[in-house]
Amino acid sequence: MASSASRPVATAVLVLLFLCGASTVRSDGSDHRYRAGDDVPLYANKVGPFHNPSETYRYFDLPFCSSAPVKEKKEALGEVLNGDRLVSAPYKLEFLGDKDSEVACKKRLNREEVSQFREAISKDYYFQMYYDDLPIWGFLGKVDRERKTNPSEYRYYLFNHLQFEIFYNKDRVIEIIVRTDQNSLVDVTEDKEIDVDFMYTVRWKETEIPFEKRMEKYSLASSMPHHLEIHWFSIINSCITVLLLTGFLATILMRVLKNDFVKYTHDEETADDQEETGWKLIHGDVFRFPKHKSLLAAAIGSGTQLFTLAVFIFMLALVGVFYPYNRGALFTALVVIYALTSGISGYTAASFYCQLEGSNWVRNLLLTGGLFCGPLFLTFCFLNTVAIAYKATAALPFGTIVVIFLIWALVTSPLLILGGIAGKNSKAEFQAPCRTTKYPREIPPLHWYRRTIPQMAMAGFLPFSAIYIELYYIFASVWGHRIYTIYSILFIVFIILVIVTAFITIALTYFQLAAEDHEWWWRSFLCGGSTGLFIYVYCLYYYHARSDMSGFMQTSFFFGYMACICYGFFLMLGTIGFRASLVFVRHIYGSIKCE
Repeated sequence: MASSASRPVATAVLVLLFLCGASTVRSDGSDHRYRAGDDVPLYANKVGPFHNPSETYRYFDLPFCSSAPVKEKKEALGEVLNGDRLVSAPYKLEFLGDKDSEVACKKRLNREEVSQFREAISKDYYFQMYYDDLPIWGFLGKVDRERKTNPSEYRYYLFNHLQFEIFYNKDRVIEIIVRTDQNSLVDVTEDKEIDVDFMYTVRWKETEIPFEKRMEKYSLASSMPHHLEIHWFSIINSCITVLLLTGFLATILMRVLKNDFVKYTHDEETADDQEETGWKLIHGDVFRFPKHKSLLAAAIGSGTQLFTLAVFIFMLALVGVFYPYNRGALFTALVVIYALTSGISGYTAASFYCQLEGSNWVRNLLLTGGLFCGPLFLTFCFLNTVAIAYKATAALPFGTIVVIFLIWALVTSPLLILGGIAGKNSKAEFQAPCRTTKYPREIPPLHWYRRTIPQMAMAGFLPFSAIYIELYYIFASVWGHRIYTIYSILFIVFIILVIVTAFITIALTYFQLAAEDHEWWWRSFLCGGSTGLFIYVYCLYYYHARSDMSGFMQTSFFFGYMACICYGFFLMLGTIGFRASLVFVRHIYGSIKCE
């Protein structure tokens, strides 16, 4: 739990950032226009430890009292995936209705309920609500540690008085701020029955801020000069990396290639029977189809689909679909776009598999469909079971699981099959500029640094170094309470990542061929995707050094879902590396005369 000294920092972070963790919440007043005395919808969402963003519980899982029957609000798919569970709150905040210390409800807490509140306060629990779609939050209580050296001597206090300050412009709500009255406390240190009056105060103030700009304050943290400076430093660092890599390819690789072309052309003109050397020597093996070609084709198909998914998500983000307070839309978009793009993976995998003279295209299609979804499904089953055991809102309801299953059964699978049939019937042939010999050539002994694992380490380090600064802000948004809204910068970083991955894979593929190692197919894919492994190693660093997450559930969710995300990056970037290497290999062997 955060110390008393760190509470102002945590509070400031919550004020500026936590509000983006909400999803799209539609009020009953759909036009957001009210008259004096109208009920403005106020929903209580969830509670949970501040440092464990995945470990959230229903608001009334804690023994709050309600002055009226609790009504649950129907949520969209993205809201449920985000862990939102909205219910009517016990406070009445009528439009322009000032109230001074009104009692929302009274409740007598028994010993067990007092213990629940004390445990929640010790873990720095916060609550989250929505008022006319505007997110609000607050801490449940505080711990008095002053002049106490023994934790058993700490005093635990529950806040029982909320002060709402609401700003309006004509007939619309513009902003709401909630504060906890530090002088209105209930001591819950001892396990004994106590009476608690949950009170609240409402103050309305007029503002000139137009309704269209009422959400801008939630993205101010990302637009502050300090953060923009760091973001642009990240961009400059990445651009320098790209320039250095491009310069390396231009001055070293292209010069070597030019010398190779001149040498091979000269050899062809002077002595056709002269023994070949270098990458030309293996021209009869370089296009020999790889082992496990069905798995490679499935990986290429899945990676192509994930790359398409990333491009569509960036397009939606750049046009402003994903607002700071609206993570529900992102989850919905991920599910829908992934389902709609499954035909791309089926077509790509089946077409490439048939080009590699594969015969069992049905098995290849099944492998393609389960290559990414299979591990994701197993991870979800485990984590959802953990969430159910914890009774957390991260546990998906049965109805939501049925909806996702229907999307997979009625959209994802049919499109995958149709794409596979189209890919099989495309009759495309593999374009190889060189004829493949009947028997494979023996690969000469290689130095240790030319083997797969060292090559993957070299290939993944440079792309990772181009994005690691931006990774912190992404992690702090996904696994914390920071806001991330500068998607244009993120898109530039993504483009740089793709370029660097393609360039470094091409360079390593050339050196592999120059060493007369013709098994470049899988090597190029593994080298391109190795950045995903580096990102997962960064997860270990972030968890232990940059976050305060703790507990089995939060740890499981963090490393479980990050494993799936990094695996997706591995497939996507591996596909990019392989495609770039394939174009490069075709180009250099098409530029020389091969018998």
